[in-house]
Amino acid sequence: MAQNNIAVLDTSIADRLPASSKTLFDAKASKGLTFEAIAQALGRSEVAVAALFYGQAAASPEDVTKLSALLGVPEATLRSQLLGFPDRGRAGPMPPVEPLIYRLYEIVQNYGYAYKAVLNEKLGDGIMSAISFSTKVEKETDAQGNNWAVITLRGKWLPFSRF
Repeated sequence: MAQNNIAVLDTSIADRLPASSKTLFDAKASKGLTFEAIAQALGRSEVAVAALFYGQAAASPEDVTKLSALLGVPEATLRSQLLGFPDRGRAGPMPPVEPLIYRLYEIVQNYGYAYKAVLNEKLGDGIMSAISFSTKVEKETDAQGNNWAVITLRGKWLPFSRF
């Protein structure tokens, strides 16, 4: 899926994604841009930009204007493809079959109840929002030269109301 360390559209899921995904990924690859570079230009996080590319997040009119200039895609094309409501959750099968995505799913399978117990102890009865939410991905290298993936999930705590 990477070409010169530039993420491109995974053709195994392309038929499940909106037309904007192909438009965006093709332009990204032709310009040789990373999600980091695009995120800096848009003033958004890398994960938020990648979510736009997969049709899992909403674009603002400002995002469309900046993406058009950066990627060389006509603004009218991007406006027609990106300014609707995203259709989240359709990108892949459940359980996931792509190995990295499966490992993320496996983390929740194995540690989900442990996360829940610790969160409930610290914050009470409730849920972590995936709407009032931010996330980031970082690379960490230890003293032995091993690379580690660091994923931060930050969601607003929503206490359950009593009725």
